[in-house]
Amino acid sequence: MTATAVRKRSALTKGQLPKFAPYIVLAVALIVGAAILALIGFNAFGWGLVSAILFAVGLVSWSGAVEGARKAKDRLATCLVVGAFLIALLPLISVIWTVLVNGIPGLITPGFLGTSMNGVTGAFDNKAAEDGAPVLGGIYHALLGTIQITLLATVISVPVGLLTSIYLVEYGNDRPLARAITFFVDVMTGIPSIVAGLFAAAFFFAIVGPGTKTGAVAAVALSVLMIPVVVRSSEEMLKIVPNELREASYALGVRKWRTITKVVIPTAISGIASGVTLAIARVIGETAPILVTAGFATTINNNVFGGWMASLPTFIYTQILNPTSPSNPGPSDQRAWGAALVLIILVMLLNLGARLIARIFAPKTGR
Repeated sequence: MTATAVRKRSALTKGQLPKFAPYIVLAVALIVGAAILALIGFNAFGWGLVSAILFAVGLVSWSGAVEGARKAKDRLATCLVVGAFLIALLPLISVIWTVLVNGIPGLITPGFLGTSMNGVTGAFDNKAAEDGAPVLGGIYHALLGTIQITLLATVISVPVGLLTSIYLVEYGNDRPLARAITFFVDVMTGIPSIVAGLFAAAFFFAIVGPGTKTGAVAAVALSVLMIPVVVRSSEEMLKIVPNELREASYALGVRKWRTITKVVIPTAISGIASGVTLAIARVIGETAPILVTAGFATTINNNVFGGWMASLPTFIYTQILNPTSPSNPGPSDQRAWGAALVLIILVMLLNLGARLIARIFAPKTGR
């Protein structure tokens, strides 16, 4: 390399921190943070917090001395943004780690996914806790109930929500009815889940009779929570369909209803499908409305329209609140954590499914 090239490179890099500067500051911050925490009592959370503060102060100070105040402010803003992201990420990581550590032993128990709690008593749990016998009982009845209730709620919610969004976008035209529907959808979006359960229970109380608790009642309660989500997501997807597509269809003499079914909905189907999937993920873990409307069962119930029905959220709730063996709650805790892990896996699969559906049905941009 010639002397001229060296001088040019020096002029360009003058007044800038080297690329490895953040790594040096981070290493020093970790060492100093560990030394400080060793004096006052070491813990991982405190070490991370002190190290993060030292890193931000050290990097910004070094940048201010070498690069100037403007670049130092930029690095300070970067540190604050990254720090806020990590703080927001910590609860998620903590929840996932805790559920994994406590839920895997229950999930790998033989028969956990294929058996119910029918016939499982406190004597079995006492034997498992005291003699080391395998923990009996599983979540098959609750898993089956969750699938049935959520599926029926989806069947109720999707047509209602989709047709409502079509009316608001294609026919509403800011009419009083459209404004009223929008207002009530906004109200329903923030309604507490227990209120939805009480509404469904009162509705079936007036139609069928008092004390009616079935999976269908729970599905109606969940549909009250799902409908506004479906309406909002579908409405936004329909709004982003270019008006040129509608106008081209009308110019060819196609009627409006056929334009909606053949042009508008296929164009927006990607976002609609992913919105529906996210709405399902939003209600699949609800506990309060299921307790009010479906009760709790320890046996398998394949009839969603008759009899009490268990679900994963209510199974977790009852296993923690009312252990099968009050004197030895360990087996019940193990079942509850295993069910929680299964529920989180279901929600994650639904979110991944939403992304996959959005990618599959997205309009093709190439020729």
